[in-house]
Amino acid sequence: MRRGFSLLWEPRVLTDVIAPTAVVTIREFFALRRAWPEDLPGSDGDALVVAGLDGCLDSLSEQDAVAWLESDLKSAVLSFQEHYEGQAALILWLPAGRTRIGMDLADEEYFWRLGARRDGARLPLGRCLWGGAEADVARILASEEKDPDFDGAACVGLHHPRIS
Repeated sequence: MRRGFSLLWEPRVLTDVIAPTAVVTIREFFALRRAWPEDLPGSDGDALVVAGLDGCLDSLSEQDAVAWLESDLKSAVLSFQEHYEGQAALILWLPAGRTRIGMDLADEEYFWRLGARRDGARLPLGRCLWGGAEADVARILASEEKDPDFDGAACVGLHHPRIS
């Protein structure tokens, strides 16, 4: 995870990338956009881990969340990629990602479950973040097994090499 854009939800993998105290908030991420630092706090200066996306999505209406993802967040991600010329990793830490991120098998589109209070509503996470390039998304696997179940506990996140 030294480059690209990832969604990560496994704590033991997070600590391999960055000290938990060096994770930045989503607010700090947007502030960094004004002047991206030369050295990033994770993976020996090559990764930035951001927490708080889940809280943002849960606090917005469905329509506002989609608009925010497609405009504000995606713009910040593109700025990060451009500044680091695709040679750094941006990782969004989503501790509940295992239960909140899903994929419709019929059309292979990723979504974010908004929660029980919204009648199982889903945000089109893949469309909003990856602009329809969901075929390029790879699962991040962490397992000692020879052939881990990529839809099971071995899946600790999602990775996209570069969004556009």
